[in-house]
Amino acid sequence: MKTGIHPNYHPQAMVTCSCGNTFETGSTSESLKVEICSACHPFFTGEQRIVDTEGRVERLRRRYQLAQEAAAAKAE
Repeated sequence: MKTGIHPNYHPQAMVTCSCGNTFETGSTSESLKVEICSACHPFFTGEQRIVDTEGRVERLRRRYQLAQEAAAAKAE
């Protein structure tokens, strides 16, 4: 292996979740911040959470309709 091109490995990197859970793992970063972990993920906890994915689709449809209306206004 070439020397000087590989990142430093930290065997005790601290991972902090937004729920407050912390644990250690190996990483090239000294500390990691994550949004979701096994302590708060619905798959592991068995809790059902409703995630609003419809909002993304509705925003796309609104943008598309606005683009159509603007194109129709130019054609007139």
